[in-house]
Amino acid sequence: MSMDRYQVRADIIKAMAHPSRLMIIDALASGERCVCDLQQLVGADMSTVSKHLTVLRHAGIVESRKEGLWVHYRLRVPCITQFFGCVEAVLAARADGVAEACAR
Repeated sequence: MSMDRYQVRADIIKAMAHPSRLMIIDALASGERCVCDLQQLVGADMSTVSKHLTVLRHAGIVESRKEGLWVHYRLRVPCITQFFGCVEAVLAARADGVAEACAR
């Protein structure tokens, strides 16, 4: 695989590397949401949530559609949430490693 391909992968992972963006992705896993719903979920002002959504959109993680004055977002590729399962597995393995070290 080329270095360019690794760079693109890294860019996608970087786009997710913020707690609010992870929250947004998790929320969109259950279906389309308007920005106002995501704003309430994240607990930030509209401009901050919009910036997070722009990062996710540029990375190809979310897409949007406009309906009147509202913009609705959805996951472009819902399987992105499978990545969370891997992250949770790493966390569990890390916790197991800490428990083993403490038992010594």
